[in-house]
Amino acid sequence: MNFPLACADFTFPLLPHDRSLDLIAALEIGGVDIGLFEGRSHLWPSREFQEPSRSASELERKLNDRGLSAADIFLQMATDFVPYAINHPEPARRKRARDWFLRTLEYARVVGARHVTTLPGVRFPDEPRADSLGRCHEELAWRVEQAAEVGITFAVEAHVGSIAPRPKDAERLVKSVPGLTLTLDYAHFTRVGIPDAAVEPLVPCASHFHVRGARKGRLQASLKENTIDFARILEVMRASGYGGYLGIEYVWTDWEHCNEVDNLSETILFRDFLRSCSTPT
Repeated sequence: MNFPLACADFTFPLLPHDRSLDLIAALEIGGVDIGLFEGRSHLWPSREFQEPSRSASELERKLNDRGLSAADIFLQMATDFVPYAINHPEPARRKRARDWFLRTLEYARVVGARHVTTLPGVRFPDEPRADSLGRCHEELAWRVEQAAEVGITFAVEAHVGSIAPRPKDAERLVKSVPGLTLTLDYAHFTRVGIPDAAVEPLVPCASHFHVRGARKGRLQASLKENTIDFARILEVMRASGYGGYLGIEYVWTDWEHCNEVDNLSETILFRDFLRSCSTPT
């Protein structure tokens, strides 16, 4: 089974967005993970959502012109996880987060993406964890319902600093919200020394997958330094019936030393590696 590949448009932030799409097409990677990251990606939701249908139609045209498809739309409302966390204690902030999520669904529908990702929320230290988690469940259940109404799969990415920083936390979160799936990135667990075997039970929960090198102490690393066994992951994916994209997701930012890797070279190396082991022998 060959898994379709995608590349994040935010892998190449120093290029204009059109040139980033040109580069992804030149790499012969057919899918694009679209980042709607306020303040730090090519496409800021505050701009795109002024006229979401028009903006999405323009993006759809650009993708089609290059023979590309939108694999995922990833919404992040601020450069920090906390101000617009979906489970923020302030109702006004949760209301705005819901509004932007609905706009994201409309945007994805017009672009032709069948998958949307957000962050899962955070633990607010001034209240019991159960309160933070309870609002997460409520907000995530609402998002699952809204996405299902328009035929879109909804996922969250368990990440460093989130309410689900460890595999068991992520698994419990998914099982607590029927219909919720994961955009799974082993790197967030590898960085803190969690072994692949502890992350593997999350593969059946995944509807989208992020691929990049990582090692203990580094959220992002080269293929040469990488300690994640991606060949094993592909075997588990085949056994579990995974049907989504493999999104190569190198980023370039000061956060977590993620500007210390040659994104273009590593994207090519991972592309070739994934292609070499996609078809089982």
